[in-house]
Amino acid sequence: MLHQQEPIIALATPTGKSAIAVIRLSGQDVINIVNQVFKGKDLSQQPSHTIHFGTIHHEGQIIDEVLVALFKAPHSFTQEDSVEISCHGSTYIIQKIIQLFMKLGVRLAKPGEFTQRAFLNGRFDLVQAEAVADLIAADTAIAHKTALQQMRGGFSTQLQALRKKLIHVGALLELELDFAEEDVAFADRALLENLIQELLAIIGNLIQSFSLGNVIKNGLPITIVGKPNAGKSTLLNALLQEERAIVSPIPGTTRDFIEAEINIGGIHCRFIDTAGLREHTTDTIESIGIARTKERMQQAGLIIYVFDLSDESLATIQNTIEEVSASGIPYIKVGNKLDAAQPDLLKALSQEDFVFISAAKKQHLDQLEARILQLFQLDQLSTSDTIVVNTRHYESLVKSQNALLAVVEGITNDLSNELLMIDLKQALYHLGEITGEITTEDLLDDLFSKFCIGK
Repeated sequence: MLHQQEPIIALATPTGKSAIAVIRLSGQDVINIVNQVFKGKDLSQQPSHTIHFGTIHHEGQIIDEVLVALFKAPHSFTQEDSVEISCHGSTYIIQKIIQLFMKLGVRLAKPGEFTQRAFLNGRFDLVQAEAVADLIAADTAIAHKTALQQMRGGFSTQLQALRKKLIHVGALLELELDFAEEDVAFADRALLENLIQELLAIIGNLIQSFSLGNVIKNGLPITIVGKPNAGKSTLLNALLQEERAIVSPIPGTTRDFIEAEINIGGIHCRFIDTAGLREHTTDTIESIGIARTKERMQQAGLIIYVFDLSDESLATIQNTIEEVSASGIPYIKVGNKLDAAQPDLLKALSQEDFVFISAAKKQHLDQLEARILQLFQLDQLSTSDTIVVNTRHYESLVKSQNALLAVVEGITNDLSNELLMIDLKQALYHLGEITGEITTEDLLDDLFSKFCIGK
């Protein structure tokens, strides 16, 4: 596209004072444009992937001493001529250099425009382009590995294999249509259904991985719930290893929720300590806190329900378990105050998949952390696994799955090839949406607008 060649510029490093800053340029003739204000070697005569020391001048005055890195098309990130200028990290210097190039006809880049140009120029597909943003945002080892695996084409390769198989199925159906008058069959319906079922199994696994991928990308909101004085705030403090929440023997001390983040097994876990749940209270403020606790339970990715083993009966605990199970939200049953529990109660609850701890003495907290990872299968995660982390990808996979289920239903009902092809093409279309083979300008603008400027 012609507009892709328009020269653009942006600061590629974070704003604020720093030792150095990197300013990126890309587009038609950018090397010659930089050469106009650079004093050092003649950049137009230098090979790609070289770095040159010199100064940036304007109206006879030196703005800064810089290093200029050259990347000639198509051997650059954008596959256009690109230049990266490393200057001192003064806000004044950065502004002067950018304003200088704007006077020379270079415009400011939009958010994500460098990556968008790389995608439009065929350097990678849309999945890989989005993984660039995920890689920049990754702040845990697992998030980094997942983003890197997708950026290097792991997910894309699997999607391409799916599309090829679907295209093969479609080709057989189309061939039968071409020879319909001669009553020639190229696609055995039983084999066709087996192939579709095989594809459905692969897509189903990808869809199922999204619950894990969402946790890897966005962290895990965990709500700590229980009756007053069950030890919720003590548990939060023990996990954080600091006195974050007020702990008191007076019931109803926690009136509002308290949030804190910790890293467990490479996953950001956002723990929310809530007001204690009880049916009757005359305290208006505590009532508001209880209502907010119930709201937070509905929004949680995981509920840790804390039971006071020194005070609650087996019948009460079992009734509560039934209520929490009915919410449909993943939860972990935690028996607190282990040191004060009755042996008979412990024996009965050992059949209920409890984690027994003493928050006050910080006992068995490692077992609770291990259970959190186990519940989301984070303890079994392999770096070679393909994990869906993007909501857009998940939605397209679900649409593709529904289209393939319609194909299976059509085969069962002995529908004509023309009707089967309609659903098959829908499945192909939605897979193509993920990689960017099927896309719109509005979609691209929306996706890349979420990137940082300079990337």
